[in-house]
Amino acid sequence: MKIPKINQRDFLMILTGAGISAESGIKTFRDSDGLWENHRVEDVATPEGFKQNPKLVWKFYKERYFQSLEVNPNLGHEALVELENRFKDNFLLVTQNVDGLHTRAGSKRVIEMHGTLNTCFCTKCKKKYTMSEVDLEQEIPPCLACEKPLRPDIVWFGEMPYQMDEIYAALDKTTVFMTIGTSGNVYPAAYFIAQARQRGARTIGVNLAEPENSSYIDFFFQGKAGDILPKMVEEMIE
Repeated sequence: MKIPKINQRDFLMILTGAGISAESGIKTFRDSDGLWENHRVEDVATPEGFKQNPKLVWKFYKERYFQSLEVNPNLGHEALVELENRFKDNFLLVTQNVDGLHTRAGSKRVIEMHGTLNTCFCTKCKKKYTMSEVDLEQEIPPCLACEKPLRPDIVWFGEMPYQMDEIYAALDKTTVFMTIGTSGNVYPAAYFIAQARQRGARTIGVNLAEPENSSYIDFFFQGKAGDILPKMVEEMIE
């Protein structure tokens, strides 16, 4: 399929999912049987699970955090930085990923709607810390200010994703929407492309397999983001 042309006067919104990080070697949390690294979702990805067994939850996310430090951004991440550099204020990257690879690649206009493995916050006073600031050798790291338990800065099931007002405001002015490395079945993110298209935006998809919301995609490119995006950046901008 021919790569569609876009103009730098367009407002470009991009949504990324686990697929782009998988190319860097990040394992997806959820296995094919629905378990998260051999744990029930309820045990490691809900506020109730944290309340019942904070040691298990912390162990789970510390493992994910240390794994994220062992990998690097790939050509797909770098291509999105190049797009941001070209579009500047007419660009927003929204990611469902929590590995921090977009920010490590150099993305600045990025919303980590499901949080990040790189930070944690106090369950009492809400003070936020980078993981490097706290003692991760402790089973449940305490707040350095009030000594109450910290929790990973991850949006769990039943919690509201971050910066939704900003995301919806951006959708209102989006003229080109790209979805990259997403399955199209995690809401509310999976519905963003429908909202953008209903407002008249052209839509582009890049993924290894056709996503579940593919009916909203005008131009679909099947394959790895690291293979497709660098060429797309070169050819798509008028």
